[in-house]
Formats: sequence, C-alpha cells, structure tokens
Amino acid sequence: MRADRLISILMFLQARGRMTAAELADELEVSERTIYRDLEALHASGVPVLAERGPGGGCALPDNYRSNLTGLSEPEVRALFLSAVPGPLADLGLGKSIEAAVLKLTASLPAVQRDNIEQMRERIHIDTAEWFRPPEPLPHLDTLQRAVWEDRCVEVLYTRSDSGVVRRRLEPYGLVAKAGVWYVVASISTSTRPMGVTRVKTAGRQVQVYRVSRIVEADLLEAQFERPDWLNLPGYWERWQKEFQDSLPRYSVTIRVAPDILQILPLLHGEGVRALINNAAPPDDGGWIQITLVFQSFEQARISVLGLGASAEVVDPPEMQTAVLEAAEQIIERYRVLDPTSRRS
Repeated sequence: MRADRLISILMFLQARGRMTAAELADELEVSERTIYRDLEALHASGVPVLAERGPGGGCALPDNYRSNLTGLSEPEVRALFLSAVPGPLADLGLGKSIEAAVLKLTASLPAVQRDNIEQMRERIHIDTAEWFRPPEPLPHLDTLQRAVWEDRCVEVLYTRSDSGVVRRRLEPYGLVAKAGVWYVVASISTSTRPMGVTRVKTAGRQVQVYRVSRIVEADLLEAQFERPDWLNLPGYWERWQKEFQDSLPRYSVTIRVAPDILQILPLLHGEGVRALINNAAPPDDGGWIQITLVFQSFEQARISVLGLGASAEVVDPPEMQTAVLEAAEQIIERYRVLDPTSRRS
C-alpha cells in the first residue's frame, strides 16, 4: 500500500511539476505528516526529490529526472501484480485504487511485458479467504485505519475471548491481516492531549493484539500519541504469533480410525492430518489405523471425537474414553425417550 503511494507521488511530481505537501496529501487522501515521511523514503531510496519552504515553495523533481518503470524485470513485474491481493485491500477500501494503480502500471510497460502479465493472470490466482468460514464483520476497520495513519487514539468497546466486554482507550500502531482475519496492534493509552499538542511518550507500555471483529464500538479521538521508535510491525507480529501459538494449551488424544473416514479427516482437522495418516503404522486386518490428534482443550477433543461416531475409537487417555462413553449413553437416552410424533413435527 505504501509502495503504491510512493509511486503515485513520483507520478504526480513528474506529471505536474512542483506540488506542495498539502496538495499531495489532498490528492492521496492522507495527512501532510505522511507525505513528509514518504518524501523522506523516496529521497533515501535515491530519488532526488527537491523541497523548498516558504511562498512559492514545494516539492519537485529535477527537470531532467524521469523514473524508469519500464526498467522493471519480469520477476519484479510479476511480484508487483501478485502483491495486489484483492481481499485485504478491499477490506481497507483500496480495491478500486489498486485496480487503477495496476492499470496505470500496465499501460507503462512494454508490449511484451503486458502480454506476460495477461499470461500470469490466466495462470495464478490468490484467494486469501478460508474454507467454510464466512467473512468476519469489520464495521470499525475504517476508523482504526484512520487512527493508525494519523497516530490518533481510539476508544473501543471490546469483547474478550471469555465474552466479557471492556472499554479501552488504545494507541493503534498497525493493522495485520492473517488468513482473512484482521488484528490491530496497540497499547492502552493514558493520553488526553488534543491534536497539535506535544504527544505522549509510549515507553514502557505493553503492546497487545486485538481482533478487529471483536470491537463492538470504536470512536476516533482528537488525542494523538507518540509512536514507539522500536516497534517494527512485521517483526513484532512474527514474535507475537509464535509466542501466542506456544502459549496455547495442548490436549492429545490417540484414536483408532476406520478406513471409511480416512478421506474426510483432512477436511475436518486440516491437511496436516494427511501426513499422520501416511506415517501411521500399517492398518490392522479391518483397515483401522492409529493416530494421535492434538486439540486446544479437553472439551474440543471430546466434541471432535464424538463427531466421528462409530468410525473412531479412543485409545488414550482413559478419561477421554469415559467422557465419550458417558456422552454416547446420554445421546442414546435422549433419543430413546423422544416422542416419535414430535420428531416428525
């Protein structure tokens, strides 16, 4: 997304000549602060952006400077087009913008490379949505996105994993999309300072991750915050998700599985189960094999094993054998006492 904006700034300066930061901010619908950061990034990457202050000043490129987009190699062009994944960009309201940017870039390419792009579109499609799961509601993603861009605090009503609802004033540092699910990386704020006033330092505050779909309300505040210099969003996310996965509880259940459900087990428990099946000991005379599945809790394991019906048998642990047996007896008793006429209704 930022790369698209940097290219747009470059194109505006080449096409229109001198422009002020305010004019660029208006064209790209971002803050002047963001434009200044982008200009610094362009200059650091070797683009000779000239900036003059005062009346008649602004940003410009040397008269003889022209970017050479047509100098992109074929792998670079393919990478640019494949990076324009529609799902997350559409969630951020940038679907049309990325389509327009891709169209402009396509028009600037030589005919041979344009043909290669069409071939790639016919051969590669990236779908970020998960199977059998509807999209999560994201009514407050726009508010969070604006707060992230403008370094502004946001007050939210948040539903925790235990279903408790809490009110938090957050300093949102970034947004992350993982497998169709959006998260906001933020810390709890104590800032009450309005925009334009010296911003509050965030040193020593604990950075946390919040699931955007659990935000019930979100109000953008005037107060701004100081973004931590040490925070690198991709690096933080990699560390956080590893720690999160390591912290999850594990409950292992060893089961014998009938041959009639081997093909559907990967659909129920993920493709990793296919490797367990392939690496299992040879089947017995009836074709049953033994595998060990890992769940996050005892209850999740119990429900999952029950869902396999008579095609699965718990080998270990004994407590799961007892739990499945008790549940099966309760199911039998419930259906035994049902009035047949009520079942037809």
